[in-house]
Amino acid sequence: MPYSPGRPGLESEISGLAERRGQLQQAASLPGADLRQVLEAAFAELDGAIDALTSMGAQAAAGPGPDRQAGGLNADRRLLHAVFQEAPVPLFLLDRDGTVRRANRRAGKLLGFSPGYATGKLFTAFVELPARAALQTQLAAARRTGEGRQIRCGLLGAAGPVPNVLDIGPVSLAGGPDQLIVAAIRTGPASAAARRGRPPEVAGTRRDQPPEVAAKSGAADQDQRSGPDHQPVAEVRTATGRLDLLGAATRLVLENATVSESVMLQRCARLLASKLAAWVIVDVERQGRLRRQFVIGPPDERSAELARSLAGIDPQRNSAPSQVHDSGSSLLVAHAEDGGLLGAGPDGIPVLARLGSTSLLSVPLSDGERSYGALTLARQAGAGYFSTADVGLVEEIGEHLALAIRVDRMLRHRVDVADALQAGLRPPELPAIPGVEIAAAHQDATGSPGPGGDFYNVYRTPGGWGVAIGDVCGKGDGAAAVTAAARHAIRVAAHWCADPAEVLRMVNEIMLAEEFGGRFVTADAAHLQWRDHVLRVTLSSAGHPLPVLLRPDGRVQTMNGGGLPLGIFPDSAPQAQELDLAKGDTLFFYTDGVADARGSALISFEGRLTDELAGLAGKSPAEVASRMQKAVLEFCGGELRDDMTMLVLRAGEPPGA
Repeated sequence: MPYSPGRPGLESEISGLAERRGQLQQAASLPGADLRQVLEAAFAELDGAIDALTSMGAQAAAGPGPDRQAGGLNADRRLLHAVFQEAPVPLFLLDRDGTVRRANRRAGKLLGFSPGYATGKLFTAFVELPARAALQTQLAAARRTGEGRQIRCGLLGAAGPVPNVLDIGPVSLAGGPDQLIVAAIRTGPASAAARRGRPPEVAGTRRDQPPEVAAKSGAADQDQRSGPDHQPVAEVRTATGRLDLLGAATRLVLENATVSESVMLQRCARLLASKLAAWVIVDVERQGRLRRQFVIGPPDERSAELARSLAGIDPQRNSAPSQVHDSGSSLLVAHAEDGGLLGAGPDGIPVLARLGSTSLLSVPLSDGERSYGALTLARQAGAGYFSTADVGLVEEIGEHLALAIRVDRMLRHRVDVADALQAGLRPPELPAIPGVEIAAAHQDATGSPGPGGDFYNVYRTPGGWGVAIGDVCGKGDGAAAVTAAARHAIRVAAHWCADPAEVLRMVNEIMLAEEFGGRFVTADAAHLQWRDHVLRVTLSSAGHPLPVLLRPDGRVQTMNGGGLPLGIFPDSAPQAQELDLAKGDTLFFYTDGVADARGSALISFEGRLTDELAGLAGKSPAEVASRMQKAVLEFCGGELRDDMTMLVLRAGEPPGA
């Protein structure tokens, strides 16, 4: 018999309802209880509560009667609210658009959050993906027909989908909007993830709730656990798992510091995908745009094919990764209501739906100063949802990756600069001198990384050609900068002056006028000119060994250098001498790295230099350079103390002969 506004004894009926609610709650907790029977009884009591609410709504619209006080009405409302909250089945009160207006305590316990967390969210966000469309239809049908509906589907608990039958009933209050009430009853065993107890490794504990949720006894699978020490043990295990994952990610970044940025990011993404049971998407900014780098999911062929198809889709401007990258702030969507968070594929299907994911976490790849991209994790329903503890963990890993990216790009920039400098100091291709064969070779020191100070060059001079070779003390960017300045100064001065000694004096003045941090340069400069079918060579030295002359018959002639290094004293006094080269004569220019190479007995290669050259008489400049380089490396066992540079010239047929 339904309640009516004028029916006497309304308060006693409500009191009886509260008493019976307590009895049903106790019955549901007894071993061997028939939950379906309890549910049917709860529905009967719920029908009574709805009638009571309808009656009180009508009374409120008509105004208080002489025998009805406002305090009593408010007390009844509070009591009915308590009945709803303490009902022995999970209950959700929905607005017409499917938004959760209220959830009772059982509902919160089923899904692993406090009841207030669900308020304002679409109810379908808590339902497994395959059933969402059908549920929408059933909700709409219940609103349209005013008749109850049922649907079997999984609700997303902390450890994965929990099988339930949802009983949907319309609620109509006088003077208020139509609403729906949804009751859930568990129908079978939990998902595989729930049967195992928790998501893999670091997927969360009972206290790891979404950001708006207070720490409260939680997930549905917790209902079947017992023992006062279980929760602390689980929390310690989970915390240990998070520390292990963070340590593994840190080791991976450090161990891959010397590999490419792309390889490092891919290896870390694979680690996260396996340890967090999630799809991992890495997007990195390239040339002002966010580009998709990797999509990695479960290790099966279908997932691999899906990952390949999605890897070619750059994140859209309004997608979650783009927003996170632009804002530099993390985004956690424990229960995804918007399927378009990751944009859509070419077929129009949302990427999140293609991945089968219901929970999303995206963090910036930020080193604290700038964001290099976004790291996004999408978790399928079977693995549960992401929590605030996951945010802190993944943010820490994202920061490690960002620092590694910054260091890698900084090092690569320095390498590019060094390569550019080195390319200018030792050009890979030398201009052809008429009637002269020329070749060069260079080997960096093995124990001193960084740009070296050796240089050589071949250039035009008034009436002929110029050749220069030299060395700057020290290594690194500073040495390379001084080397570049000296090499350029020699070339510019030789453009106006053919005398190599005068050229070196001019370079010395330039270096003294600049501030090079006390670095100095040793150098040889030569001027080559054909006269009467003879190659006339003028040599000048500034603290550098002059070249060795090798005749076609194997005779070797050494020449004494002289002068002072450039950049130390105002008068460097470069030494000069002249010689004529006949056809087949070879000049072997070299730097200190050749002469100072040390053997096993700490004997320098300088004592063997002429003997090695004598055995190469008649060989081409390229072969002389190659064989001498090999001889030096064999002599020192591959351990060069200094950069080794050689420049070899051989006179050929005179031009026009």
